[in-house]
Amino acid sequence: MKLGMMLGYMEGTMADKVALVREAEELGFSSVWTSESWGRDAVTPAAWLLAHTSKIRVGTAIMQMQARAPAMAAMTAMTLQEMSGGRFILGIGPSGPQVIEGWYGVPYGKPLGRTREYVEIVRQIFARERPLEHHGEHYDIPNTGPGTTGLGKPLKTILHPDPHIDIYTGSFTPAGIRTAAEVADGVIPIFMNPERFDVFADDLETGFARAGGGKSLETFEMAPFCRVVVNDDLAAARDSLRDYFALYIGGMGAKGKNFYNDYVSRLGYEGPAAEIQELYLGGKKKEAAAKVPDALIDELALVGPADRIRERLGAWKEAARDRKVGTLINIAPSQASIRLLASEIL
Repeated sequence: MKLGMMLGYMEGTMADKVALVREAEELGFSSVWTSESWGRDAVTPAAWLLAHTSKIRVGTAIMQMQARAPAMAAMTAMTLQEMSGGRFILGIGPSGPQVIEGWYGVPYGKPLGRTREYVEIVRQIFARERPLEHHGEHYDIPNTGPGTTGLGKPLKTILHPDPHIDIYTGSFTPAGIRTAAEVADGVIPIFMNPERFDVFADDLETGFARAGGGKSLETFEMAPFCRVVVNDDLAAARDSLRDYFALYIGGMGAKGKNFYNDYVSRLGYEGPAAEIQELYLGGKKKEAAAKVPDALIDELALVGPADRIRERLGAWKEAARDRKVGTLINIAPSQASIRLLASEIL
């Protein structure tokens, strides 16, 4: 199993983050990931990190698709790949309707159909076999629709990129997992219980079958996020994550349209998930956080004293032996967490 780290919106200056990434690089971490929502973009810090490192790969988890045309995402990936000597990973995803429509001001639409078209266009650009043409439901290239001049022409990138730049998608819904398995090189679930691979297994196999060519976990990577809190006080370690889980389970989406809530329900926590959402959407955020079950935190995160985390890592190692996990991505890492993970995994 490889190790990655997800900087996200962790506290501290960029200098602090670069120092932590450089230490992780020396410890043997394989990747570091950036993100975007409605604050920092994912690309600028990715470029900064690539410029300040020499070995570790840098990926976006995720670039939001509706924020940039697929050709721009391809241009960004090709540029960062060229500048870094091949260390960039293109992570994309649809985010959620509240962000896409509320921040970018564009329709959420059909995220899975968009993902397929997006990846197809990007791969066409990378392959550079012919000038770019794509005529689908979401993208029409060259565009000949209302308001166009009719002068658009198919173009081929003037760069000569590596045609095999890795593309990952951020997903954890059943349909999203099927799509990732079909069109991407890997998937980044926001949470994962390493002992509950069953919530992904059938959808992965369906996607692999659609892709054809013998695609399987041998050629596709599961790269889940995992919070790691090293603290001799187990209760305090759990409590430090309650707001985080309550935000996603309760607040990241409207009632009936919260993918995180649905996911936790599939893991067997339907009752608590509903209660957390009801409280959170009712403005009772602290009460919602208090309802996050200890067992759920223990399943989805690595928390508590170092010895307890080492014991729990056994389940991750077991999953990795069957390629059910390819990279464990430590989200919001600390010096203590990266050192502990490196000592046990690398």
